[in-house]
Amino acid sequence: MAASKQDLSSWDTFQWKRRMERFGDTDEPLIALGPKGEVDGICQLGELTDKGRQTTLELGQRLRHLYIERLGFMPEIISNTDNMYLRSTPIPRALESLQSVFWGLYPSSARTADFAMPSIIVRSAAEETLFPNEGGCHRFRQLASLFAQRAADKWNESEEMAYLNSLWSKWMPENSPRVAVDSRPRLSGILDTVASTYAHGPNTRLPAEFYDQKAREVADRIAVDEWFSGGQESREYRKLAIGALMGDVVERMVHVASHKGWRPMATAYQSGEECPAVKLALSGCHDTTLASMLASIGAFKNERWPPYTSSIAVELFKDVSESDSSGSPAGAILEEFSGPPSQKPASENPSFFSFLTGKKSQAASSSGFARTPQVNQPALSNHYVRIRYNDKPVTIPGCAASPAKHLPGDKSFCTLEAFKEIVDKFTPANWREECGLNLDKGMFPDGEKQPAGY
Repeated sequence: MAASKQDLSSWDTFQWKRRMERFGDTDEPLIALGPKGEVDGICQLGELTDKGRQTTLELGQRLRHLYIERLGFMPEIISNTDNMYLRSTPIPRALESLQSVFWGLYPSSARTADFAMPSIIVRSAAEETLFPNEGGCHRFRQLASLFAQRAADKWNESEEMAYLNSLWSKWMPENSPRVAVDSRPRLSGILDTVASTYAHGPNTRLPAEFYDQKAREVADRIAVDEWFSGGQESREYRKLAIGALMGDVVERMVHVASHKGWRPMATAYQSGEECPAVKLALSGCHDTTLASMLASIGAFKNERWPPYTSSIAVELFKDVSESDSSGSPAGAILEEFSGPPSQKPASENPSFFSFLTGKKSQAASSSGFARTPQVNQPALSNHYVRIRYNDKPVTIPGCAASPAKHLPGDKSFCTLEAFKEIVDKFTPANWREECGLNLDKGMFPDGEKQPAGY
């Protein structure tokens, strides 16, 4: 190619389809088949299914119904995504889900003919903070292992686990004959398989015992305890699991409150050009992202494992009774969600959180105090944060505890000042550096639990 005399300045599209191949019983190559003998469209682990594309598309359509058709917060038709921030983890199904959500939010009929190709932000796996990153954070991997062992010690010999074994153990492999928190496969892995096969209908179903309602509830409770109790009890755990992401979210909102907009792409614009502020951010992430976010703010008590196509919306509002010289109503979205109903059961795919910002005006591209202690900031109390999990508002204990920390009459609207104060306590100053600390310590280096949400 380097020595070619052909003009390679333009490219056409090469269309192709993939077929999967597998080992046969005697290692001969065989074409992989679907449950009805299909040879095309077979998924690999980590990829989105057709059902997943359908339900994430529907999620995007619900977002369009709320934020465009009902509230007019976003434009009906777009020619670019300069006022959006699109991000995905490196996992294929996260990117594929983000694409489907965007397609539902802005279908081809809502994009101009000269629509500019959108940019999707990704990070290397080692630096990814859009999910609790055991692979990239040594200390977090250690903490996750400690809490998993605590769950195994608590549940493996319990009556609840005995019930699961009465139904499922006959299908366990010989080298791990009992279902347990730390069996092979792990209980959480079995639960994931049960959920994904149930979501995709009779063609992928396991034996009926796996869908026993009591068994699923028991397995869910144990898996949630194993994976997410650390975020509810340990400040260090939530700091390394999700603190960097939550710090990013708060930083964006502080940019809006203090500089009238968050402009992550400001450096890419030429001198004299206006860089539009981001109004909507969509991130393709995972069930562990959502549960960890909720656990970190004390809003995941007695919750079940997030179902497929779950979402979190982090919304920023400004008190419209305050003077606003810009005259822009953007950000004043004090409305409940009442869009088209979601389709159930949801399918296997990752999850999303959406972040909505406020006003549009020119301002500096950085905030000097977004991650500094609360005492060093101007007042942020005329801005409010609301978090909706699967279209329902959640209440943060530390905000609900004091009338001064939430909107009068509605405890789900936390002042930005109070929300930041809570998140500041578990936002790492240097995530990569702190991932290498306390490696000789146990679950609670300070000797006691630190409840989330305050």
